[in-house]
Amino acid sequence: MPYRTILYEKRGPGAWITLNRPEERNAISPELIRDLSEALDQAGADPEVRAVVLTGAGPAFCAGADLKSTIRSQNALDETDTESLMDYLRQFERVLRTIRTLPKPVIAAINGVTCAGGIETIVCCDMIVAAESATFSDAHARHGFLPGLGGGLGLARAVGPFKAKEMLFTADFFTARDMAAAGLVNHVLPDDELAGFVDELVRKMAERSPVGLARMKQLINDGLDVPWDVAVRYEMLTLEAQTRTQDFQEGLKAFNEKRRPRFTGK
Repeated sequence: MPYRTILYEKRGPGAWITLNRPEERNAISPELIRDLSEALDQAGADPEVRAVVLTGAGPAFCAGADLKSTIRSQNALDETDTESLMDYLRQFERVLRTIRTLPKPVIAAINGVTCAGGIETIVCCDMIVAAESATFSDAHARHGFLPGLGGGLGLARAVGPFKAKEMLFTADFFTARDMAAAGLVNHVLPDDELAGFVDELVRKMAERSPVGLARMKQLINDGLDVPWDVAVRYEMLTLEAQTRTQDFQEGLKAFNEKRRPRFTGK
């Protein structure tokens, strides 16, 4: 099946899905969401696929949401823009739900910069393997935005509340080694060894019981303290309220004008 914004490749028992908008640092557009959703369904329905790998083309894994393709106004949100943004987020939520519930292991192979919606994507995966040069930033606070798809609580679960707050509050970049030490990343590899390591990981998973791995995944996801559905609903409601603030509008305007925002707390 041809895709416009991703690449789909079967490598032995693994389905490699590569976000393929390198000129936009693989920012997540509505079209990419549709392609990714269909590719995940394709991998899920293929009995030869025993694990799925998500990675990115070019120097980034994913820079986050593609605001230019989801918001018409370059300066402020009107009611139509707000509804368009929330509709986009609901579509994004559905594809993240698919990653979380897919009855096959999903491995994030992080090849470069991972920000905002990229973080929200990888915390829905089952394992994260990163290249040495990969960097991570929640980034939302830089523009007065909020995580809206379970990313905040997903980070807190992965790295603990104090490290999560540092990442969320500062919007700083962290190295792959930083994230491995914090518990978000399973393995860090030299850049040229990333793909080979992940191929071997997929091969190892293919030797395990598919139904056993599916049930293990469900047990762990269901056993976490706060259900992901609840986390998403809470973050979506909070984010929708944030879109009504002057700071959000200023952050959006500054983002598009490529300058530092001037927040007023209103």
